[in-house]
Amino acid sequence: MRSGCSSIMILLAFLVIGAFEFESGFATTVTYDHRALVIDGQRHVLLSGSIHYPRTTPEVWSDIIRKSKEGGLDVIETYVFWNYHEPVRGQYYFEGRFDLVRFVKVVQKAGLFVHLRIGPYACAEWNYGGFPLWLHFIPGIQFRTSNTPFKNEMERFLTMIVDMMKEEKLFASQGGPIILAQVENEYGNVEWAYGVGGELYVTWAASMAVSLNTTVPWIMCQQADAPDPVINTCNGFYCDGFTPNSPSKPAMWTENYCGWFLAFGYAVPYRPVEDLAFSVARFFERGGTFQNYYMYFGGTNFGRTAGGPLVATSYDYDAPIDEYGFIREPKWSHLRDLHKAIKNCERPLVASDPTYMSLGANLEAHVYNNSEGCAAFLANIDNNSDANVSFHGNLYRLPAWSVSILPDCKNVIFNTAKNGISHYILEWLIRVLQSSFKVVSQKAFGGSSYKNKMNVEYNIASSAWYWYEEHVGFRSDSSFTQPGLLEQINTTKDASDYLWYSQSIDVNDELPQGKEEAVLHIESLVMQHLSLLTKGLQNYGPWFDVAGAGIYSVAISDLVKGKVDLSTREWTYQVQKVNTLDSIKSLANNSIWKSGINLPINQSLIWYKTTFTAPEGDGPLSLNLASMGKGQAWVNGQGIGRYWSAYLSPKEGCSDHCDYRGSYDSNKCLKNCGQPAQTLYHVPRSWVEDSGENLLVLHEELGGDPSKITVSTKSGHGVCAHISESDHPPIDLWEPGSGFNQASPEVQLSCDNEWKIISINFVSFGTPTGQCGKFSHGNCSAHNAIQIIQEINILRSQPITCNEKSTSTQRASTPKVQTQCVFIKAKS
Repeated sequence: MRSGCSSIMILLAFLVIGAFEFESGFATTVTYDHRALVIDGQRHVLLSGSIHYPRTTPEVWSDIIRKSKEGGLDVIETYVFWNYHEPVRGQYYFEGRFDLVRFVKVVQKAGLFVHLRIGPYACAEWNYGGFPLWLHFIPGIQFRTSNTPFKNEMERFLTMIVDMMKEEKLFASQGGPIILAQVENEYGNVEWAYGVGGELYVTWAASMAVSLNTTVPWIMCQQADAPDPVINTCNGFYCDGFTPNSPSKPAMWTENYCGWFLAFGYAVPYRPVEDLAFSVARFFERGGTFQNYYMYFGGTNFGRTAGGPLVATSYDYDAPIDEYGFIREPKWSHLRDLHKAIKNCERPLVASDPTYMSLGANLEAHVYNNSEGCAAFLANIDNNSDANVSFHGNLYRLPAWSVSILPDCKNVIFNTAKNGISHYILEWLIRVLQSSFKVVSQKAFGGSSYKNKMNVEYNIASSAWYWYEEHVGFRSDSSFTQPGLLEQINTTKDASDYLWYSQSIDVNDELPQGKEEAVLHIESLVMQHLSLLTKGLQNYGPWFDVAGAGIYSVAISDLVKGKVDLSTREWTYQVQKVNTLDSIKSLANNSIWKSGINLPINQSLIWYKTTFTAPEGDGPLSLNLASMGKGQAWVNGQGIGRYWSAYLSPKEGCSDHCDYRGSYDSNKCLKNCGQPAQTLYHVPRSWVEDSGENLLVLHEELGGDPSKITVSTKSGHGVCAHISESDHPPIDLWEPGSGFNQASPEVQLSCDNEWKIISINFVSFGTPTGQCGKFSHGNCSAHNAIQIIQEINILRSQPITCNEKSTSTQRASTPKVQTQCVFIKAKS
């Protein structure tokens, strides 16, 4: 190692950061002024995250909310999904994943607040935007405009939800966690299409919501004309330039997109955390006081809940907590530290408006200097050039597209771009394993060693498969005939993805004798594969509720007689209604299934079923459906979702590294080009039997090979951290009045609940290259680096078990270097 280097500390601890926590059961008043939400007379900076209760299962709600709180959130934001709460008018459902009251109480128990976005329009890439389809069939109705039938139904549902929350004493004034409510959603984006009716509707919706007397403020997002006292808020990738429509309202950001939603046929979008942190810091720098991540946990579009036309089953959203409930690093930790830095500025930040200072071209400062203290944000908004700036007599280094936060107007405790990475890097790989894990029942791929596997895969043997070839295009007890082509939504009433259109022609009558070829022309209202609509209903856009689906024109043509229109003839229709838990179980127990050694593969319109034994453990599972074409999957009757492995994304547009500098949009950072958007499908642990057989049912539309399907345990994740001599010490060590008190930079490492760090796989001191999880030794590397790290007993012979009750903090020293990079790989 280089001489003349002092020591640098590495901290291993179970890290929990302090968020603003309310006391359950005590009445709280919530108002607002031009700076912030005011809770019991005090202005507050609030950090929020979206978690939609139906996109995971109740068994893991508390764990996900715990991780959100540890990540620094104060508020959990969720939509309310009308179509599943009232599937039939007057018949309500609030059980299982849709137990809204239970979810709010779980958040309350964790000591966090709730922002309830009642809508009732949600968008959210959710089927039909959250509207129940029966609404579509009310005579004379028009959605989201000044239409009496729609307003009556909307008011009835909002009133029902508000009354439910009041009965359970869940509003803040009753001692509950709900501090905000939302009416409508992003209506300002489409209001132009509704003319005067839209303007009248906005005024009515705001007035109606306020009349419900929730005793908490109401908001309308993306609604510049939201009437007082309703607060208009911002949605987008950046909202630092947002100004409310009244000087009496605070700047609030209700949707800061952590990534973007996944769509079949498209590459996987992601958002670098450096840019996400930059956007958040800029918002608070310029006067914002409430910010929400959309999504903080995205989850899964189980069953047929995904909207359309191409929204995938995974709703991961590149969120800080991934689809399976695992912390995503470095996003989670970097944002956690950002939240700590912002909270350290809270008192001066809410006490006054900021003062702007120019520090040069694309360089600026915003300072909050008042009786509560002094806090400053230094920003470099250039997307190429780093800069040195002078502020209050001190020199600061600002990387391009970054913000430094100074809670005392002197010491930098956080920079959004992780300031100071240079060419000397110490890089670790630390594996985390559960203390006991063994393989049961299924064949394990890759031999008996799982050291290098993030997932443990188990094959489902082909000899266990049964199949049923679906026959369509003929009359049956469930079919009917009618002249002309029927619109699909009006016909199926969204009871199924599938409507079979059947027509027979006599080729001798329709085509010239001896003609062997003809062309079939089919036109549909949405992009479809013939009559198959394995996609959700439209969920966004003006008048989306009247956008139809299905086939509207069918013709056959040849070179002699021209085109013969078949559209007006009598057609036979059949709606497939095998979607519910009972219908899947009934189908699975039917005698129609075949079995044998010759499993039919690559065949369209075929059902498959088999049973499997779940791997041991209590973590989530995933099905790998890469070998299948297009269809739906169920486990023990529960809808896992739609799959479409045959639809590949474009081969171009992805890169190994996406520069976080410069404005982000959903097409900037892409991965998995030329591949299916999704091949792994989340199976919640609570949906499988730990001992015994589990039923897997598939409906395949295009053709695939079920013998290659595997079931996996999600067993690991990685975490990265970077440190250098020029970096600031951990935010935890900063104290108001005394600063860092000569503390040194530290790397903070932590393991998840009941996981153990048991081995160090890779260490390089020198010039390693690569990215997080893919580092390799560079031209210069110390030969004894791994031995030095292995001498840290707390990593080698005394692994730490991290759990919710862990309070101990242990530190270990390593040689100080100019720059240090830490990569942790975690396995359960």
